[in-house]
Amino acid sequence: MLPLSGVRVIAVEQYGAGPFGTLFLANLGAEVIKIEDVSHGGDVSRSVGPYFLQGEESDNHSLFFQGLNHNKRSLSLNLTTEEGQKILHKLVETADGLTDNLRGDVPEKLGITYPALEQVNPAIVCAHLTAFGRSGERATWPGYDYPMQAEAGYFKLTGEPSGPPARCGLSLVDLSTGVAMALGLVSGILNARKTGKGRDIDVSLFDNALYNLNYVAMWQLNAGHNQQRPPRSAHFSLTPCQLYRTKDDWIYLMCNKEKFWTELCKIIGRCELITDPRFLTFKSRLKNRDQLTEILDIALAGKTTDEWLEVFSGRVPSAPIYDVEQALTNPFVTENGRIQSIYRKNGEEIKILKPPIHCDNELPEFKQAPEMGQDNYNILSELGYSAADIKQLKSNGVI
Repeated sequence: MLPLSGVRVIAVEQYGAGPFGTLFLANLGAEVIKIEDVSHGGDVSRSVGPYFLQGEESDNHSLFFQGLNHNKRSLSLNLTTEEGQKILHKLVETADGLTDNLRGDVPEKLGITYPALEQVNPAIVCAHLTAFGRSGERATWPGYDYPMQAEAGYFKLTGEPSGPPARCGLSLVDLSTGVAMALGLVSGILNARKTGKGRDIDVSLFDNALYNLNYVAMWQLNAGHNQQRPPRSAHFSLTPCQLYRTKDDWIYLMCNKEKFWTELCKIIGRCELITDPRFLTFKSRLKNRDQLTEILDIALAGKTTDEWLEVFSGRVPSAPIYDVEQALTNPFVTENGRIQSIYRKNGEEIKILKPPIHCDNELPEFKQAPEMGQDNYNILSELGYSAADIKQLKSNGVI
């Protein structure tokens, strides 16, 4: 029994951040019913390329969409219609939570806030993921990951000092905000089950991007330090902790404890560095980082990256520098179940990543992302609609 088995979540979601958050919920056992606006062709990510499954319906062949929406159900529903609102209310009566990731002024317009739904289900928890919040001067602004990274300082912390400002390689603001939304929703549901009263919970891309600055923000706010990007993807204060050259490639070392620094010096045969006044402490090593980089580059040039990784294994935190393909074909990934499979109707395989939250080795039953409206009949039948009713709803453009 997965932890969220029996929890029903209505997800008025699209694209990346919201669906990533509810994917965590689905993989923990929650029933996630994805609401898609039939009048606009559903979730826009259904058409996001450039890679697609062959032989699928055109609304369900995007690998981008599959990655974010497997293990969910789909109800195509026009919430701007009176009948669409009636269906929503019937569904809310049966649900624990509702999530959305829409522009800040849209949830209220669609009637998916707690004040709008409290009379329908006093215990419903509504979690809203917006760009800048549902109030204030930017409530009506659209917003996406990369501009958030730019305004929250990430670009000036990423890349080489001599290069142009650079974003993080992944959409980390979207992904982390989705997880924050999921945590907020589950926390609200836990409280509602004790008190019988739900609430609105809000998280925004901007607030989450800013919150992720964490210790870097603490340094600036309290010590006046304006952190800039160091060379070779180095840690802002710990040394050695960066890229180093080997005989054939690069390696990343992270000596974030003094014992690792001592062990590193012993392994590379440079024990005199342990007592060298330039490198006695983190502070002195940071001051003399350029000199230390030259020394370590020379020492590490004697072996290949793979040879060093074997020597450092379990003794000094170290890692190879992989591209995406190398990361996914790494034996530590492939031989330990970190890649799972979904099987399509025709028996062909879709490979997916194993969820990172492990529950006593219990996994969900992995199911392909749904076609738009795939679950209309079953969900509406559960809510008391007859086959004739459902046919009429479709004819009227409600579903």
